Amino acid sequence: MTTATGARRLREASAAKYRPEVVELLLIAEAPPSSLDRYFYFEEVPEQDSLFRHVVRAVLAIEPSRAEKESELRSLADRGVFLIDLKPEPKEPGDNLEFYVPDLVARAAALTPRQIITIKANVCDLTQPALRAAGLDVVDQRVPFPGSGQQLRFLEAMGTALDSIGWRR
Repeated sequence: MTTATGARRLREASAAKYRPEVVELLLIAEAPPSSLDRYFYFEEVPEQDSLFRHVVRAVLAIEPSRAEKESELRSLADRGVFLIDLKPEPKEPGDNLEFYVPDLVARAAALTPRQIITIKANVCDLTQPALRAAGLDVVDQRVPFPGSGQQLRFLEAMGTALDSIGWRR
């Protein structure tokens, strides 16, 4: 088994542990980090866990704690929140992310989410039309990735998106 295959299996197993029975809110991000020790669903991420930490702030309205990540992941699952990536593998230079849209739409449809929020401008632009064409309910809001100084904009945009679907925080 290659390192990439092993890493993908570990990510899949970690996400499956927190997949809700009913997906109320599906979050779609771009791709998992290239670093093998970081991923949204890994319970122990000592640093650079920006997406997870800001999702917890926005969706659960609590301040995340690295020591409580497992509990916070369970709280997200209990609320019906699940996150998947447009590209299941880390992004590589020159990747054409449009190639992954049909597979993403199939994966999203299989989860039968009540609502979808896309994260990062290119993910919004690439996926929202195709997700809507598949009959999925996508929030019409551009939510930036919470990195590179975009953390406050992420929280504001995510708050607007959540308010638009009546999400109780």
